[in-house]
Amino acid sequence: MSTDTHAPADTAMMGIVHSALRRDLTRTATALTAQHPPPDAQRVALAAHLGWMMDFLHRHHEGEDIGLWPLVRSLDPSAGDLLDQMENDHAQIAPQIAELTTAAGGYSDSGSAAARDGVLAALTSLRAVLDPHLRHEETEMMPIVSKALTHAQWADFNQEHYIKPKSKSELGGEGHWLIDRIDPAGYQVVVGQVPPIPRFVLLHAFAGRYARACAARWGPTVSIKPLPA
Repeated sequence: MSTDTHAPADTAMMGIVHSALRRDLTRTATALTAQHPPPDAQRVALAAHLGWMMDFLHRHHEGEDIGLWPLVRSLDPSAGDLLDQMENDHAQIAPQIAELTTAAGGYSDSGSAAARDGVLAALTSLRAVLDPHLRHEETEMMPIVSKALTHAQWADFNQEHYIKPKSKSELGGEGHWLIDRIDPAGYQVVVGQVPPIPRFVLLHAFAGRYARACAARWGPTVSIKPLPA
């Protein structure tokens, strides 16, 4: 990552966040469509993680709507049409987030086939609108963001909306969620966000907790290690 505050924004982290969301939504569908339905403990863990992801996604979009899109619009008015599309996408995705959140809560309370099917239906509906939006944002919006914002402006946005409102415990959990099965280049992007000493603490203090949580929701055979070089 560039340390020149005047350099163009490096938006690689946005793609990493999107990939983590897609990865775990796919894992969820795989677990729910397995030959044997998840047992009670796994069912509750899966539902809780879905609820967390939907809250994360809501706050992620809220940060863009409140902090990023207005900034880009002020710096590059020619991006107005694309920014309008981003905002419209978020408005279409919001009801799907709410629907999946409700379905996950119902599934946590009941292990019935109907409750499980409700989660799968809500998950399918969400991905029908979320996946195209994420690709659109990565391929068209982020290059514009990178040209419009400096490294310092991008860092300030992330600090204000995605880092400062969260506790160290939340950030530690998110960090491990982001490096789960990540490639070496992405790993360097994520760990490079944190100074060396706090980085060591975050990587080691929260590793066991994250591994146990993943084993509970995905099963012990699903690898969460970053990909080798």
